[in-house]
Amino acid sequence: MDVVNQLVAQGQFRILKLPLGFIKVLQWFFSIFAFSTCGSYSGMFKVSVECKNRTYSDLSIEVEFEYPFRLHQVHFNAPNCKDGATEPCFLVGDYSSSAEFFVTIGVFAFLYSTAALSIYVFFFDKYKENNKGPLIDLGVTGVFAFMWLVSAAAWAKGLSDVKTATDPDKVITQIPACDEESNRCGEVHDPVMSGLNTSVAFGFINLVLWVGNLWFVFKETGIIAPFMRAPPPQEKPAAPDAYGQQGAYEQDPYASNQGGYQPDYSQQGYNQEPEYGQQGAPTSFSNQM
Repeated sequence: MDVVNQLVAQGQFRILKLPLGFIKVLQWFFSIFAFSTCGSYSGMFKVSVECKNRTYSDLSIEVEFEYPFRLHQVHFNAPNCKDGATEPCFLVGDYSSSAEFFVTIGVFAFLYSTAALSIYVFFFDKYKENNKGPLIDLGVTGVFAFMWLVSAAAWAKGLSDVKTATDPDKVITQIPACDEESNRCGEVHDPVMSGLNTSVAFGFINLVLWVGNLWFVFKETGIIAPFMRAPPPQEKPAAPDAYGQQGAYEQDPYASNQGGYQPDYSQQGYNQEPEYGQQGAPTSFSNQM
């Protein structure tokens, strides 16, 4: 505990608060849920065979099956409705490949998430050194994203086939005694498939998490850094009123009279040319003498 407290004090776990580490924690949890809900499943259903001679009947035949769903190896004993003897009946289908593939991807995803979280927390500086760690992480994350897509889709199809093969109404048709109209066969209890449905849901949730994590791991590689540089700062244009003020200051003060106040020389008599012989203008030197 002292070591953990020291690491927390030093900020070693701060990476878990960032999207890169937080999504990796989610991957760790949901990978456990995915392979555990599928790999630990065991189910059971019941059918009944009521013979014409009821002494030979069996109204509660239990059929159990489990992971990895090699149903062709699952058998049960049903009455033949003839002499009180029973005969073995087998289920149909082998769906172990898709189930085991799904569980295997879940286990390896859990192991890789554990290793990646350990590196993020304790060796993040070395992880960023020479950019090798992010590149390797990006490649592995891409592979797991593709594997989750394939395994989740395959297991979804496999689960659909398992539901069909374990449907009591379909299993009844495989019992020879049920072919006779004098005997009555029916289902007593359906298998509970909620756990397997949840495993498929967890598979596609893992797909979303691993695909989404590609972006955050890609950002750590620094490949996109040159394209995300901020443009050089540009001078902001002056506001319109500033231009107006500046223009007012730069105008020729003597030119303001051109568009502003212009004295009316006509009223003062300055704009009239002197006419000799008229009032106020001397006509000749003789008049002065």
